[in-house]
Amino acid sequence: MTTLTIEIPEDLAHRLQPVQDQMIEILEFGLQAVTPLQQKPYLDMIDFLASGPEPDELATLQASPALQERIAELLDKNRTGELTTQEAAELDRYEQLDYLMTLVKARARRLLDN
Repeated sequence: MTTLTIEIPEDLAHRLQPVQDQMIEILEFGLQAVTPLQQKPYLDMIDFLASGPEPDELATLQASPALQERIAELLDKNRTGELTTQEAAELDRYEQLDYLMTLVKARARRLLDN
């Protein structure tokens, strides 16, 4: 394990004091929260949206087979109670991405109906 020394504001130090034994998990969650756009599913979505898809392409968009398989794996682990903290955060990000794309697809279908 590596030792890391950082300087933080006094008020943050006081807030972290009660949870100092959970610092590794806190840092992991924080890192995951600031880096989701660097993960492949997000990059794929950004590239797709940047390409200027037509409403029919948006309405019929599906996750890649590899992503569908990964999500199924995470859901299975969640059902059996074998999901790690990191995997739970990953699954949460996929759920957020799915919700966003559901909204985009609904708007695209509305455009197609008009």
